[in-house]
Amino acid sequence: MRAQSSAIAPSRIAVGAASTDPGGRSFGTVQAALGVVAFSLTFPATAWGLEGFGPWSLIAVRSILAAAVAGACLLALRVAPPERRHWFGLAVVGAGVVLGFPLLTTLALQTSTTAHAAVVVGLLPLTTALLSALRIGTRPSRTFWIAALAGAAAVIAFTVQQSGGALTSADAYLFAALLVCAAGYTEGGRLARVMPGWQVIGWALVLCLPVTVPMAAVALSYEPVRLTAHSVTGLLWVAIGSQFLGLVVWYRGMAAIGIPKASQLQLAQPLLTLVWSVLLLGEHLTVAAPLTAAAVLVCIAVTQRARG
Repeated sequence: MRAQSSAIAPSRIAVGAASTDPGGRSFGTVQAALGVVAFSLTFPATAWGLEGFGPWSLIAVRSILAAAVAGACLLALRVAPPERRHWFGLAVVGAGVVLGFPLLTTLALQTSTTAHAAVVVGLLPLTTALLSALRIGTRPSRTFWIAALAGAAAVIAFTVQQSGGALTSADAYLFAALLVCAAGYTEGGRLARVMPGWQVIGWALVLCLPVTVPMAAVALSYEPVRLTAHSVTGLLWVAIGSQFLGLVVWYRGMAAIGIPKASQLQLAQPLLTLVWSVLLLGEHLTVAAPLTAAAVLVCIAVTQRARG
């Protein structure tokens, strides 16, 4: 595959704007939704991974495995390196979604339940839309913002209630993770307008190897490893499912329907995470779950129809 030419029509790289093709928007929504499903499994899979790996080892090894898959694809398809003007954006993606968010949330999950940690995901869509407006000049409508704030409020109320209403020492990690991930999503969505989404995350993963390889060597020498079915499955999912494949379809979706609207699909992610937590981790849900799910789905519908 040849690298895309830099002489791309301006209308195709208008960052933050959705595709004008109805079919492209529909397919983009499906891809973004698949990314949300992949991400919703990240916290339960991380909890499984922590059964056999230390937090630093888990983060480093998952990033290296994902980079190996991405690098193999880049080499097999003979993809030329990105232009120099894109490297800063790729570094932001790497710092945000390859290193920052996984590390901070993994450290948080050592002392926090997945239900409590899901609050960061509830705030992520709104934060991503805000950073998108600041970084690339998107201007969603008032209706969009009202629905987004309502959906975020519903998710926050639900996840805090699930955790018993108490804030933990992990909150600092979670809110820091929220900011760095939103920055990575915003830059990744911008770059996905000028290069395929899988190349965005692929090059970001490869760019992080000089950090993740030494990190893995040091972490594995200090943190004990206990290979079990859960720990290996969790590691493989966060590496291949969340870190690579999920981000591939997510960035493609953002490029097709716009960063603000794609980010609002993540309002459903905490609820999906809680479902997986019940099925995979044995956590319990309250009767508030279906009511919150209905409220969130209404908010998603409104944000998807609101015109920026």
